[in-house]
Amino acid sequence: MSALPELEVLPNADRLADAAARRFVAAGLTAINTHGRFIVALAGGSTPGSMYARLAGEHASSLDWSCVHFLWGDERCVPPDHEASNYRMARETLLAHIPVPAANVHRIRGEDVPLEAAVAYERVLRSMLRTPSGPPRVDPSFRLDLVLLGLGSDGHTASLFPGGAALQAGPDWVAAEFHLATAMWRVTLTPMIINAAAEAVFLVSGQAKAAIVRKVLERPVRPVELPAQLIAPTAGRVVWLLDTAAAAELQRTDR
Repeated sequence: MSALPELEVLPNADRLADAAARRFVAAGLTAINTHGRFIVALAGGSTPGSMYARLAGEHASSLDWSCVHFLWGDERCVPPDHEASNYRMARETLLAHIPVPAANVHRIRGEDVPLEAAVAYERVLRSMLRTPSGPPRVDPSFRLDLVLLGLGSDGHTASLFPGGAALQAGPDWVAAEFHLATAMWRVTLTPMIINAAAEAVFLVSGQAKAAIVRKVLERPVRPVELPAQLIAPTAGRVVWLLDTAAAAELQRTDR
């Protein structure tokens, strides 16, 4: 990573979810006010789920949901009602509780053949961002406004795993890969499209993540081993929201 990311350390996971929800709303208001819509790529996991519940609760009236378009950073190749589906989690915690038009929900079709699902999702992205060919644009009207990300204990983010082919620079915005450790296909946004976003926000909580947080943020840059290190928006910013447990091993003092 060429520049230090922004860090915000919250006392606990609940406060982290509160801060993440506020940041989501702020990003949404800025995007809607400047170019009329807010395009966000959601993440799976328990910490984002807690944030989604807050958006559906105390923040439900904070945004014009008809102007919000929901994408996903990655998806397991399972049907949309499967317990492992990132789409299902977002639907149950957020989407079913807000007045978002069905046409604004752009899920990855995990039930389809993985490679075909990846190609189809790239078409969705290119159509939405009005970029029919070539690399992503960083003009505010033609990029993702916010990408939410988690961090795995192996240093992966989205479904960008250590050693995976999707880490290599290439023309694809979306990739499908088979993950051996879970014996499951995944479809994921690639670093190319994530790094064209206005803002990428990592949400990480818990003592179990403290060691990998330090490796990603403070150890030498080895993105093939630690894919989260690839996330560095070219004309935007990357923010890490951590609770004190996840930040416990950091040496940085600008918290």
